[in-house]
Amino acid sequence: KLEEFLSFEQLKMSLKEAILLDYYTAGFWWAKEMNFSLTQLSGFMDLLNFMLENLSDKHMTLGDNLKELGKAMAGIGESDSGRSGDLNFFSIEQAKAVIDYLNISLFKHYKLYEYLFHSRREELVISNE
Repeated sequence: KLEEFLSFEQLKMSLKEAILLDYYTAGFWWAKEMNFSLTQLSGFMDLLNFMLENLSDKHMTLGDNLKELGKAMAGIGESDSGRSGDLNFFSIEQAKAVIDYLNISLFKHYKLYEYLFHSRREELVISNE
């Protein structure tokens, strides 16, 4: 279903599409295991997409992307709505878990994702299998 939703048409031939599908699928199942509500699940998937778009489209460095994550998470758990970010439907514990997940899934492998999005490479396809 995610393959259809993401409009991946060359999954068997594109390493990039296969990696992104794996990333989003792993994130989705992690959020499901965390028992996130539908709103939280949607917000989490938006956050995954936002972080990857910052890297792929905006060519953000790791430091800049971490700053964007900080802005998005700002004010979680505070009643002062003026400082609250877009993800105020997460509890403090859930926000910490999200940050930990992003750390192990994206930030620790940031150079690999930069290579995926910004390096030219030839893809040699030996067979469809």
